[in-house]
Amino acid sequence: MTTAYVTCPLCEATCGLEVTLDAATVTGVRGDRDDVFSHGYVCPKGASLGALHHDPDRLRTPLIRRGGELVEASWDEAFAEIDARLPGIIDANGRDAVAVYVGNPVSHNVSASVYLRALVKALRTTNVYTAGTVDQIPKHYSSGYLFGGAMTIPVPDLDRTEYVLVLGANPLVSNGSLMTAGDVRSRLRGIRDRGGRIVVVDPRRTRSAEFADEHHAIRPGADALLLLAMVHTLFAENLVRLGTLAGHVTGVDEVRELAAEFSPETVADATGLAAADIRRLARDLAAADRAAVYGRIGTTTQEFGTLTSWLVDVLNVLTGHLDREGCAMFPLAAAGQANTAPSKPFRAGRRRTRVRDLPEVLGEVPVATLADEIETPGDGQVRALITIAGNPCLSAPNAARLDAAVAGLDFMVSIDIYRNETTRHADVVLPAPSPLERPHYDVTLYQLAVRSVANWTPATLTSEIPQEWRTLLRLSGVIAGQGPDPDVDALDDLLAADLADRYGVTADDTRRGPERIVDLMLRAGPFDLTLADLEAAPHGIDLGPMQPRIPDVLATESGKVELAPEAIVSDIPRLAASLAGSAGSAPGSAGSDGQGTGRPTDLILIGRRQLSSNNSWMHNLEPLVRGSNRCTAQLHPDDAGRLGLVDGDPVTVTARTGSIDVPVEITDAMRPGVVSIPHGWGHDVAGVRTAVATRHSGANANVLTDDRTLDGPTGTAALGGIPVTLTPTR
Repeated sequence: MTTAYVTCPLCEATCGLEVTLDAATVTGVRGDRDDVFSHGYVCPKGASLGALHHDPDRLRTPLIRRGGELVEASWDEAFAEIDARLPGIIDANGRDAVAVYVGNPVSHNVSASVYLRALVKALRTTNVYTAGTVDQIPKHYSSGYLFGGAMTIPVPDLDRTEYVLVLGANPLVSNGSLMTAGDVRSRLRGIRDRGGRIVVVDPRRTRSAEFADEHHAIRPGADALLLLAMVHTLFAENLVRLGTLAGHVTGVDEVRELAAEFSPETVADATGLAAADIRRLARDLAAADRAAVYGRIGTTTQEFGTLTSWLVDVLNVLTGHLDREGCAMFPLAAAGQANTAPSKPFRAGRRRTRVRDLPEVLGEVPVATLADEIETPGDGQVRALITIAGNPCLSAPNAARLDAAVAGLDFMVSIDIYRNETTRHADVVLPAPSPLERPHYDVTLYQLAVRSVANWTPATLTSEIPQEWRTLLRLSGVIAGQGPDPDVDALDDLLAADLADRYGVTADDTRRGPERIVDLMLRAGPFDLTLADLEAAPHGIDLGPMQPRIPDVLATESGKVELAPEAIVSDIPRLAASLAGSAGSAPGSAGSDGQGTGRPTDLILIGRRQLSSNNSWMHNLEPLVRGSNRCTAQLHPDDAGRLGLVDGDPVTVTARTGSIDVPVEITDAMRPGVVSIPHGWGHDVAGVRTAVATRHSGANANVLTDDRTLDGPTGTAALGGIPVTLTPTR
């Protein structure tokens, strides 16, 4: 029997786990009580790490399509197939004929996140897509223009704040998101213990809303209106206090003018919140000594996601709650954080997509237009696709359309641990190690942590499956014309040398792969650490609370917080037009009374988080598909009564893009006029190899989400606020 200490790579909390093993068999997983960040906390996902490792459906051998079927093959056969087909498509049709889609798990995987760059560089395609454009790109965009860097994202100083306003987030279920915080519940409880308050704004009374001191059931899609009315109140009542930010902010007068027409009375009907409540929220925020405004998925996956993301930080700035202890602060990671060194100001829209003229952000383009690029003939038409730990045929908007488009590709390669709804279309599927078979360091997520920590996890178990960094480099070599068996170690040396030159440090050539890269990043970082230091500290190293970082963290043209960047505020007229045309309804809402547009079946769709679920890929684990982790349409009793529904009745939910059948779950936690269906289900298609998920298939809510309803500045899909019709199907 042995014990290993592991940083959980399954969500953004980065909790420490204690894994017990009998030889190569995982016998138990629990929270590591000595972990410097999470102190023993574990959620159902983390506890299922052993079930994931031993899942019999997890791929362990490459698959090649032969005679229309995916069959097992050797690694050499798989790469020979790629070499025989992919370079020819590029030669005949150009670099943009190949698209790349990158899923969320890559952000939790140091091998994939670091070595993905080599693949994209080898491809030189403009058709790069990630899960970011179905969840969080508006926040990167707004932070980029406000502060100069897309990863310069303020997070609440949860351990020292006294007031937090949470919009469209459910941290007790998500464990924090764009806010890395092990054991969020204890941290939120600490706010209460200090005499502070937690206020949640959400159309649904979530678990976090139940825990909070105050909940406001806003109409879906109206967050920007609420926040702009709060800004209006701050100016109208002379509550703007920049404090220590006074010499570091531009654009305050412009924001005052932009908010002038958005009084609480003007937006009250559209938000579904009383003007008096909106004013009180603004006053309470301004009066709090240590406070932070925080928004997440519900604020970024809507039609005005960029404006909402921007206004979250505008409120933090105007109330003096940015870059101060106990407020919204800028994390400082031990490795890989771009804003610790001088950089060029953020810019987006450096190119536009071929078919719908949508903008590039962070080198990627919106996945809402991937089907267009596959279906539309002409120069640059996508004819081949590489997916890495992603399932866009289930998780992208108008998923049924994208699924049909992907099925018609000339060639497709996937790197994934499952034959899922997307990889079933591939011509070659390359498996990846389980989380326990690879080393781990959270390069991305520690850049968003509420406290500076660093923790290295060596591979717990050995595997015959090549490490992902080797698979990605081998694939890069094929694309670069080096044949099916390029010299992976030589490619690794080139990448390490390039990074060493960029960081101004010498690479440790006694190491290889992510160990060498992480060591480089640590030695170039702000805490004078090496990988050896982390190897000697299996429970992690605590580097202390967040500290003020302005002005050094700013990389805008002016060197200041640019509160009214044209790239963002130019979208205000669209918001105003939507408000004027809504006749008292929120953008995209069902009606001014929140009860529908006269037809009791008309509702507005939103998603929801589930504690035992992580997007689309963890439903094949028996421990995680029990209890409340169900795919249902949550509905308010008033709406159920008008439809004559009782709990468990089946309904057909229809939107512009399609229909799904799903059972009803009646609960007064829902705002009337709103229906909630969780994301990531719909495992009832042919060709997958996920037995547990198939038995608990649920329905895919992204058949209903619309690839034509987008956030204007970024092209990010609006997965919430979608008009739908409910019809009883019994």
